[in-house]
Amino acid sequence: MNRSIFLKIYPYILKKRTFFFKLGTPYLYIRSLWYAGDEVFCPCCEKKFRKFLPFGAQKRPNAICPRCLSLERHRLLWLYLKNKTNLLSQKLELLHVAPEYLLKKSISGLPNISYLSADLQPNEAMVQMDITDIQYPDNIFDVILCSHVLEHIPNDWQAMAELCRVLKPGGWAILHVPLDPKLEKTLEGTSDLSPEERERLFGHHDHMRMYGRDYKEKLEKAGFTVKVDSYAQELGIENIKKFGLMPDEDIYYCTKL
Repeated sequence: MNRSIFLKIYPYILKKRTFFFKLGTPYLYIRSLWYAGDEVFCPCCEKKFRKFLPFGAQKRPNAICPRCLSLERHRLLWLYLKNKTNLLSQKLELLHVAPEYLLKKSISGLPNISYLSADLQPNEAMVQMDITDIQYPDNIFDVILCSHVLEHIPNDWQAMAELCRVLKPGGWAILHVPLDPKLEKTLEGTSDLSPEERERLFGHHDHMRMYGRDYKEKLEKAGFTVKVDSYAQELGIENIKKFGLMPDEDIYYCTKL
């Protein structure tokens, strides 16, 4: 497959298209044998390799797992969920927005989790849901996972507020977004931007913005209490290399008091 085409369709393959994963499993398995080794370890598929593969418009090194196609953010999130939260130990009502196949597969099978996946597109999750207008009562979910969704939504604050509304007091949410730590303020797009301009400014042709360091403040205005956890740094340089993580990528751990 042409590399530029794959880069454009990858987000849909990764987040929504279970069909593509099932269809491609034999190919991915055979390909991963070529990269067998013990230099890096993917916590998502629990396999060792010589290296992770480059990926992205700028060809980030050590980015994508040759077996399960996890990226740096998925490996960081799964490590965090297992090691820093109660995901594996308590009975939880969990909402997974625009579920990534590799995370859905791991989480939905946990015996302590009452799992609900949701997506704006029909037939891509258990329920169809617009997260700017969630048709569920207040205080219903213990956990909400929503990764790389808000940057696609024009009214992202409304989505944040709705997610906070349906989270139980004492519950927690991880709302992961692409974020440039060099930006003090989020760079918002206008409706007249072309797909090419959006890709240049925001990293993808259908992103509405690039978040900056004010993301924490935005979440707090929506009602969350936010802890910015530099978990990758906590793991140390050797583990950052071993797991193929971005050292400056933080986890925004949101709670509702």
